[in-house]
Amino acid sequence: MRLVLLILVTLIAFAANSILNRMAVGGGFADPGSFALIRVAAGAAMLMALARWHCRAPPLVSRRRIAGAGSLALYMIGFSVGYLTLDAGIGALLLFGVVQVVIFAVSALRGAAPTPRQVLGATVALVGLAVVLWPAGAWRVNLFGALCMIAAGVGWALYTLEGRSEPDALAGTAANFVWALPPTALALMFDGMPATVEPQGILLAVISGAVTSGLGYALWYTVLPRISAVTAAIAMVAVPPIAVAGGILLLGESLTPRFAMGTVLVLGGILLAIRRA
Repeated sequence: MRLVLLILVTLIAFAANSILNRMAVGGGFADPGSFALIRVAAGAAMLMALARWHCRAPPLVSRRRIAGAGSLALYMIGFSVGYLTLDAGIGALLLFGVVQVVIFAVSALRGAAPTPRQVLGATVALVGLAVVLWPAGAWRVNLFGALCMIAAGVGWALYTLEGRSEPDALAGTAANFVWALPPTALALMFDGMPATVEPQGILLAVISGAVTSGLGYALWYTVLPRISAVTAAIAMVAVPPIAVAGGILLLGESLTPRFAMGTVLVLGGILLAIRRA
C-alpha cells in the first residue's frame, strides 16, 4: 500500500506540472520556452540544495549522468518545442504512446517482455486516453511538432529506464537536472517565440521546477527500482486524466461524459495490466 501511495503521489506531481504550465502559458504569464527554462533551473537549484543538505554530493561525471541528463534534456526540449505547434491532446497521445512502445520494446530486448495481459491492459488504457484527449472538430498535425513530441517520448522512456538502476535517487536526479540545464537553455533560445515572463509566470515555473518536477522526479527514481519498467510505463498513462481532473477542480473546466468514459477505460486498462494473475 505504501508503494501504491508513492506511485500515486508521483503521478499527481506529474499532472500538477501540466496544470501549472497551463496556468502560466495559457494565462499569458509566460511563453513555453521561458517557462521550461525556469522550470529546469529551479529544479536543479532545489535538488542540489537538498543533496548538499543531506551530505549526498551528486556524482556529476559518469556514464550514468550522460544517459540520465541526456534523456532528460531530450524530453524537456522535445516537449517544450513540440507544444508550440501541436494541440495539447494530440501531443499527449504521441508522448505517452511513444513511451509505451519504447519501454515495451527495450524490456523485450532485455528478456522481460510484457505479458499478453499487460499489452491488452496498456492498449485499453491508451484507447481511454484517446477518448479523453482527442480534440473536437477538425485538426492537423504539424510534422515538426510531432517529431519533437516523439523525441520527447523517447527521452522520457529512456530516463525512466535509466532510473531503475539509480543508486541514489536524490543525488542522481540533482545531477541530471544540473547537466540538462545547459542544452535545454541553448535549444530553447532558438524556439522562435518572443520571451514573455511576468511575475506570476516566474512563480508558477519555480513551483513546477522545484516541487512538482524536481521533487516529483526524485520520488519517481525512488519508486522505479521497486516496480517493473512495463508497470511504470502503463501507470504513466494515468497522468493526463489526473491533469484534466485537476483542471476541472482548479481551473473551472467542464466535466464531460467523454472524460468520464475515457477515465474509466484508462483506470480499467491499468488495473488489468498490473493486477496479479
